[in-house]
Amino acid sequence: MPSTRSLSRAGARAPVRTRHVAVLVLPHVHLLDLAGPVQVLFEANAFGADYRLRYCGAAPEVASSQGLVFGRLEPLPDPRELDLVLVPGIDSRTLDALGAVPSAWLREAHGAGVRMASVCTGAFVLAHAGLLDGRQCATHWRLLDVLQRRYPATKGVGDRLFVRDGPFLTSAGVTSGIDMALSLVQEEHGPLMVARVAREMVVYHRRDGEQRQTSVFLEYRTHLSHGVHKVQDWIVANPRERATLPRLARLAAMSPRSLTRAFRQATGITVKDFSQRVRLEVAANLLEDPEARVESVAAHLGFTDARQLRRLWKETYGVSPVRWKATRQQTRSMPRAGPGGRRP
Repeated sequence: MPSTRSLSRAGARAPVRTRHVAVLVLPHVHLLDLAGPVQVLFEANAFGADYRLRYCGAAPEVASSQGLVFGRLEPLPDPRELDLVLVPGIDSRTLDALGAVPSAWLREAHGAGVRMASVCTGAFVLAHAGLLDGRQCATHWRLLDVLQRRYPATKGVGDRLFVRDGPFLTSAGVTSGIDMALSLVQEEHGPLMVARVAREMVVYHRRDGEQRQTSVFLEYRTHLSHGVHKVQDWIVANPRERATLPRLARLAAMSPRSLTRAFRQATGITVKDFSQRVRLEVAANLLEDPEARVESVAAHLGFTDARQLRRLWKETYGVSPVRWKATRQQTRSMPRAGPGGRRP
C-alpha cells in the first residue's frame, strides 16, 4: 500500500514556497531565449506561484544579439540566496569568445546546490564552466556536433526539446525554453497551474524526451471555448470526483446537450473520454512512486476496481500497469532533483 502522504499529493495543496531565480544576462544574449522562460514564470506568479526574478550580469549593461541594450543589471548575487540560475542562449557567432562567462560563480552556485537551466547555446556556457562533464544535455540541433567537439566530456542529446540530468536542465533551440519553463512550473505547482499558464500564453505544451506524448492536461487546450475550458479546469482539479453532465453543464453555463456538442467540437473527444484520460494520467503520476500499488491507486481515483484501471490502462498504453511501472523504474536514469537542487 502506498502511504497516505504519497496519495494525498494528488489532491492536497502544498504551501507555496518562494523561489529566487537569477537570470544570467550575458553579452549577445538572444531576446526570445530570455523572454520565453521569464514570461512563463511571470504568468505563473499570477496564478499563485512566487518566483522572484533577478536579472544579473558581470557588467551592469549588456547589449543583446538583436541590439536591445539591457541596463541596470544586478551584480552576481551570493549563490546561497538562489534556487535557480537561468542561462539564456547567446549568439552562436560569439561562442569562440566566452571570456564574459562567470565560470567561477556558476561553479560556486552549483556547489551550493542551486539548480541550473539553460536555453539553446546556454548549454555552451554551462559546459565552458565545466558543469556538464559526463552529463546529458541539449542545445540547438545545428550546434550539437559543435558542442560535442568542443566539450567532448558532455553527452549531447539531439532528439529532445529539453533534458534533465540531476540539477541541470538544458533545452534545445529558442522556443523550447518555454517548454522547459512550463515543465519547471508543472513540477513545482502541478498540471492545473501549468495548463492555465500555457493557455494564458497561447502555447502548445510539449513534454521532454522521457515522456514524448503531450500531456492530456494540455493536449486538448488549443480551442477558444471559455465554457469548455472551465469544464476541463474542473476535471483536472478534481480527478477523483465523478462529475455528472448536468453539473458540468451548469459550470459551463450551457445545457447538457450544448456542452456535449461544444466539447466535442472544441477538443475532438467526449467529456467522458477527457475525464478518463485525466484520471489515467494522474494514475501514471501516482504509480511513479515505487511503493504505489495498482489497487490503491484505483481506489484513490474512484475507479470501480483495479480491474477497470488495468483494462483502461492496457487499452491506452498497450501494456499492463505493472509492466509499465517496471519499465519506467528500469529506464529512469537518475532521480529528479528538487526545486533549487535541494530537498524541500
